[in-house]
Amino acid sequence: MKIEIWSDIMCPFCYIGKRQLETALAEFPENDFEIEWKSFQLDPSITPQSGKDVYTFLAERKGISLEESKEMHKGVTERAKSVGLEYHFDKAIISNSLTAHRIIQLAKSKKLGDEMEEIFFKAYFTQGRDLNDGPTLIELAVKAGLDQTQVLEVLKDENLFLNEVQNDIAEAQEIGVQGVPFFVFDRKYAVSGAQPVEAFVNTIKEVLK
Repeated sequence: MKIEIWSDIMCPFCYIGKRQLETALAEFPENDFEIEWKSFQLDPSITPQSGKDVYTFLAERKGISLEESKEMHKGVTERAKSVGLEYHFDKAIISNSLTAHRIIQLAKSKKLGDEMEEIFFKAYFTQGRDLNDGPTLIELAVKAGLDQTQVLEVLKDENLFLNEVQNDIAEAQEIGVQGVPFFVFDRKYAVSGAQPVEAFVNTIKEVLK
């Protein structure tokens, strides 16, 4: 079964959805699943904003108070904790995810897409790593199993793997993806959002039928 996942590594629900899907897949040990991560940008216009935390950024974007922003993030942090993830929004560094997506596309070409997604998610939400920073991106990509020279080439040439990212985003628009995470199972069924594990289990059973 092929499962395509449109996702942005800056999306907290995408990491939660990844864990919930993994829990669901563990209930089908006799089946083979091919996971393909697809690029999506929640906000392509984001620019790196040194010294501004996620709480302040969201408050300004949504026109809400800092306290309201922190309360919203608190709920997300608790939800992440329920699936075994540790979020530290106070440490998260505002980034534009395009370069990271291009590196993910490189990783996909090497059958390392899932490893790269996991490492970038953890780096952003848990470790507070700067995904705008070249040396950081190289370190994380090498950790996923990528060749350092090839990662350097992607960082030097902004057009490398750009088409692949843009094609994924265009495809999302074509099939009506409104937000991420968005999961497509064998091009038969779709699950939108970080749904409970049972929703994934039920969808997989329907596709297997």
